Amino acid sequence: MPPPLRHLLPLLLAAAAASTAAAFVLEEATVESIHRAFAGGELTSRGLVELYLRRIASLDPALHAVVEIDAAGALAAADRADAARLELDGAALPPLHGIPVLIKDNIAAAGDGSGRLNATAGSLALVGSRPARDAGVVERLRRAGAVVLGTASLSEWCNFRAPGIPAGWSPRAGQGINPYVPSATPCASSSGSAIAAAANMVAVTIGTETDGSIMCPSSFNSVVGIKPTVGLTSRAGVIIISPRMDTIGPICRTVSDAVHVLEAMVGYDPRDAEATRMASRYIPKGGYGQFLNIDGLRGKRVGILRKDFFRFAPGSIQEKVFRDHFNTMRKMGAILVDNLEIPSMKVINDAVQSGERALMLAEFKLSLNSYLSELASSPVRSLSDIIDFNNKNPVEERMAEFGQSYLLQSEATNGIGPAEERAIAKLNKLCEEGLEKIMRANQLDAIVAPGASAHSLLAIGGYPAITVPAGYASNGVPFAICFGGLKGSEPMLIEIAYSFEQATKVRKPPILQHSVI
Repeated sequence: MPPPLRHLLPLLLAAAAASTAAAFVLEEATVESIHRAFAGGELTSRGLVELYLRRIASLDPALHAVVEIDAAGALAAADRADAARLELDGAALPPLHGIPVLIKDNIAAAGDGSGRLNATAGSLALVGSRPARDAGVVERLRRAGAVVLGTASLSEWCNFRAPGIPAGWSPRAGQGINPYVPSATPCASSSGSAIAAAANMVAVTIGTETDGSIMCPSSFNSVVGIKPTVGLTSRAGVIIISPRMDTIGPICRTVSDAVHVLEAMVGYDPRDAEATRMASRYIPKGGYGQFLNIDGLRGKRVGILRKDFFRFAPGSIQEKVFRDHFNTMRKMGAILVDNLEIPSMKVINDAVQSGERALMLAEFKLSLNSYLSELASSPVRSLSDIIDFNNKNPVEERMAEFGQSYLLQSEATNGIGPAEERAIAKLNKLCEEGLEKIMRANQLDAIVAPGASAHSLLAIGGYPAITVPAGYASNGVPFAICFGGLKGSEPMLIEIAYSFEQATKVRKPPILQHSVI
C-alpha cells in the first residue's frame, strides 16, 4: 500500500463504519450478502463486528446464547481484514474474510495471546484455563479469514454431567432460551450456537456433536446444521466425549453458509491424525461449494424411515407438512422409497442406553484428561480435579439439584478394556446391519427423518447429516427435516439439502424483544 493511503486508512475505515448501519441490513445476512456489502463499500469488517456486538448486547441478556466475547481481539482482527481488503483492492481473499464467528464453549481459541478465550464446556472449574494454541478447526477458520467473536453457550460438559439437567443450561451462561418459544427447549449441547444463529447475533456459529448436539438444536431453533462425517473436521483442542462419535460442524441460517464454513474447516490435522487422515479421502476435489445445486434432488433415491421416526398424531401440522414436503421432493425429481424400517432400531436404542453409555464414560475420561494435559495453564488438570471443584462449589454448580453422576461414573473407569471393546464390536455390527444394510439394499443416496429423531442411528457409525428448517408446530416451535447418509456422503447430502431448502424456503426469523437498541 502506498504511504499516503496507509496514512489515511484509519479515516477511511472510520468513515465506512459510520455509514454501515444505514446501508446494510443485518437481519438474515448471509456470508454472500456480507461479501457483497464489503465489495460495494457498504460495510467494513469492523462495522459488522460492531453491529453484532450491539445485537448481542441487546438480545443475550434474555437468550443466554453467549458465554464470552472478545471484543478487543475481534475488532483488531476486523481492522486487519479491512486493511487487507483495501490493500489487495479486489484481489482474491479467503472465503470467510472478515466474517465474525461464534464458537462453542468447548473449542479452544488461543489467538495471538492478547485475545484468548476461556474454553470451559460451561463449567466454572475451567475459568482461567488457557490453551497453548487454537483448536484445529479454529486454526482453519482463521486461515479462511474468519474473525473469532466469542464463545457460544452449551449444556454443561456437553450434556454429560448427569441426567435430568435442562438442555442449554450451564453455570457460566445460565439457561439458554429458545428464541421462538421461550418455554420450549433449545435442545442439546450446541444450543447457544443455534440460538445465536437463529436470532441473528452472528451469521456463522460452530457446534459439536456426539449424539444429536448439532442436529437437535438446529431443528428446535430453525437453523441449518451440518454434522460432518467423524474425522472430516479435527477434534484437536476440543473438549469431546467420544473420539468415535464426536464431530465439529457449522450451524448457520442457510445451507449455502453452512457449506462454505464446512469447506473452510475440513482437512488433515496431525493433532487428530488417525481420524482426519481416514476422512480426508472423502473431501471432494474442487470443494463442497460445487454441490450447491438447485436441481440437486433430481434422480436422488431417498429412503423415508417411517417406523420409529415419523410419530405424528393424525391431522397434526407435522404430518401435513412432511406430506407436502415429500410431494415437493417428488416434483423436484427425487425418487422416494417409502415405509423403510431399521430392523435393529430397538437394539440400537437399547445399546445407546447401556453399552454405548458405558463406553462413552470410559472415552470421556481419557479425552478430557488428555485435553487438560495440553493446556498452557489451568486451575484443574484432571476429571478428578473437576469433581472436587464441583463438591467445593455446590451452590454455583447446583449440586444438590443435579449432582454429577456421569462424572463420577466416568472417573471410576480404567480406559478401554475387554468390556469396552465388546461394546465397540456390537456397535459396529449394528451399523452394518442397520443403516448400511438398508441403504445398500435399497440403493439409497440418503435417508430422511424428522428433526433429530435419527441422531443415535447416525451417531454410532460416525455418519453425516444435514438438518434444514421444515416448519413450525401449532405452538410455534420450529421443527426440521434431516437428511443422513453413509460416511463421506456430504456431497450428496448437500445437493439434496440445498435443493430442498431452495424449493421450500421455510425459515423465518424469530420475533424478538430487544433490551437495548
